Order: sequence, then C-alpha cells, then structure tokens
Amino acid sequence: MAKTDLIATEPSGTADTIEAVAKLAREAAGVEIVTLPLGGKGLPDQVPLAQVRGETPQFKSLKQLAEEWRLFPARKAGTARMDTLESFIELTSRQATTDSVIFADTNWRAPSITAVIDYHRLDGGDADNLGHRIHYAFPLSEQWKTWVAMNGKPMNQSDFAQFIEDNIADLSSPEALEVTDYEAKFATKIATPAELVALSRGLAVHVASKAVSSVVLQSGEGEIVWDEVHQGADGKKLKVPGLFMLQIPLFHMGELQRVPVRLRYRVREGATSWFYQIFRPDVAVTERVTEDFETAVKETGLPGYIGKPEA
Repeated sequence: MAKTDLIATEPSGTADTIEAVAKLAREAAGVEIVTLPLGGKGLPDQVPLAQVRGETPQFKSLKQLAEEWRLFPARKAGTARMDTLESFIELTSRQATTDSVIFADTNWRAPSITAVIDYHRLDGGDADNLGHRIHYAFPLSEQWKTWVAMNGKPMNQSDFAQFIEDNIADLSSPEALEVTDYEAKFATKIATPAELVALSRGLAVHVASKAVSSVVLQSGEGEIVWDEVHQGADGKKLKVPGLFMLQIPLFHMGELQRVPVRLRYRVREGATSWFYQIFRPDVAVTERVTEDFETAVKETGLPGYIGKPEA
C-alpha cells in the first residue's frame, strides 16, 4: 500500500516543480537593450534593439519609440519656393553645402531654377537624399502677360490706339545695333516711342474715317490714305512703322529685357484692323533665364547644370 501511495504522489510533485519553474521564468521576463551590427552602404554600423524576454521572447525596433521624443527632424527636407531671383540666391547661399548644385530648366513656357541642397557627394561617396530644395519658377511680370495676351490678336482701330496709349511706358527707342540688325533683317523701320505715340493719336483722329488705300514705302513703313469726309484733322496720310522695341521685365521684379515686336495692319472694305507679333518670344525668355541662371551660379559659387535633377 505504501508503494502505491508513492507512485500516486510523484506526478503531483513533478507538476508542482514545472509550474514553479514556469513561474520563475515569467517573473524573469523583462527588456534589455542590445545592439545589432549592420554596416554597408547607407546603413549605420549598428542599431539598438529591445530584447524582450518572457513567455514569447522577441526583438523589437526602438526607432518608433525614439521618434516620439524627437526634438527636430533627422534631416532637412522640403522645397522652399521663392518669388524673386534675389531671394533664391540669398536662401541658397545660406543653406548650401559643399555638395549642393543648381539646375536650370530653360523650357521657355515654364522655366525654373532649382537648388538641390543635399545633392550626391562630389567625391563619389554615399548617395544623399535630394529632399532639401529651393525652387524659383520665374513668375511672369504683369507687363509681359499683358503683351503676350494680345499677341497676334486683331484689334479695331480704336482699341489698338488705346492699347498703345495704355502701354506706352513699356516701349523703348532702338539702340544703334538693333537698328542695323533688325531694319536689315525685316526690311522696315523701327519706331521710337514718340513715333508710336504719334501713330496712336493719329489713329484716334481717323477712328471714324474710311481707309481709301494702303501702300508699303521703300523704307518698309506702311502708309494709309484716309477719306477726310468725317475727320479732316491733320492730313490724310499716316505712316506706320513695321517694328518697335519693348523693354520690360519678363518676370516679376526681374531684369529688363529688350524684345522686338512686329506691327501689322490690314485694310478691308475701308476698315483697318491692327495686330502685333512678338518676335521669337522663346528666344527672349530663354536668354533671360540663361542670364539669371548664370547670375545665380556666380553669386552662390555652386556648380550649375542645364536640365532637371533626379526625382
């Protein structure tokens, strides 16, 4: 009977022992900070991990926990958008590193300059994030938008005369080299602002008159002969130059740019319609963008490239 009792009590004692060990293991559960060696391109030599003990031991990253206590970003990122070239140069100079570069997109319809502050290292070392940028999108000036809006669009005589009067401040006298170049190229005379003022006022005088004929003079100017029945003010003939010069900023608070403009008119059944054509606006914009890009490169001391940075 004693032997039977002994056999009956052994399993009970073993179970108690196992439970006691398990209890001690649970009580020993805890967290220890350990390091995991890594290394390699773009990776740190080692990273900290939380080693969790207990019934389900595991390793956990501490990064998310650490991010909750971050006082400032791990790296600079984002794009600052400037409204003037001067601000672009000043901010780029302030933020630039030895690896920063400037890119220029010379597409005349949407030009821009972008400084990538955290560009790839010059010495061929590790790649950088390319996430910290300064951007200048060349916002168009109000003067340029005004002239482009009516470019090639016919206007009646009254509207055209008013348009010239309203924007006379944008006109400029031709320079000597422009007279030599453009008058030979277009076989016409370049008007001075005074001549365009006289033209606009002459058109206003004859606004109710009927055009009788139109000829092109040897100088390349046009000459319109008017019927004096309605308006007999200061003569029937009016000379029309074939070209004039604009001197306006193409971009907001930008440098002045000289732009040639061709002046055209059509006489049909006594009515005269007027329009102008900006000569090669793509050339004017590209020249201005290229000059501003070269200025930015010079003022910041950074290398510059024509094109777009990596995404």
